[in-house]
Amino acid sequence: MNLHAVKVIYYNEMLRTWNTLLQSIASPVISTALYFVVFGAAIGSRIESVEGVPYGSFIVPGMMMLSLLTQSISNASFGIYFPKFTGTIYEVLSAPISFIEILLGYVGAAATKSFIIGVIILITAAFFVDLRIEHPFWMMGFFLLTCVTFALFGFIIGVWADNFEKLQLVPMLIVTPLVFLGGSFYSISMLPPLWQKITLFNPVLYLVSGFRWSFFGVADVPVGWSLAMIAFFLALCLGVVGWMFKTGYKLRQ
Repeated sequence: MNLHAVKVIYYNEMLRTWNTLLQSIASPVISTALYFVVFGAAIGSRIESVEGVPYGSFIVPGMMMLSLLTQSISNASFGIYFPKFTGTIYEVLSAPISFIEILLGYVGAAATKSFIIGVIILITAAFFVDLRIEHPFWMMGFFLLTCVTFALFGFIIGVWADNFEKLQLVPMLIVTPLVFLGGSFYSISMLPPLWQKITLFNPVLYLVSGFRWSFFGVADVPVGWSLAMIAFFLALCLGVVGWMFKTGYKLRQ
């Protein structure tokens, strides 16, 4: 394992974040505050609690999951797409390092950025509502697994994308709607029976439900299903990335 190569790629990716540190911090703080103003104040005044949890607190895991998914995908996809766009990716591919070391550098940096943003959102939310974390170990597990899994997914999108439009296609048109429809800001028990069954086909529901359970001990689906879903998606992403490097898909042209 060439740890020096991993560190170089990792630090190079993190350097872009440090150069825009104010924007990286200010954006999630402002977004979180706006969510509490819109959802917490406007809707929270009509919905006092959901499954015994105050509505303002109930939406925190959903807000964090929305940011984690979108930021992980965005950071990782841009991180690998930009070297492809400029042509510097061939310098990385021609270096005496394995695809595992390349993956650790790019995905590790993207997951770290998402983790930092998630922590900032959690701290910001604590100023607005009373938070409790009943299962801190599981919360951290879901937290890290989500960052890593969707950073891998973003890496796949970055390799697949041929232009900046494709880079934004999946996060904007698929992932974000799935998050909003996956019980991020409500419990699916509030939906009509037919829509409850339809929502069960939304994979993001299982991530949000498991994450919320780690905070408040309430969930829309069994926690075991949530763990199985994220483990399956992680394994699937690893398999796809391995195939991409093995075949050189859109990397060696």
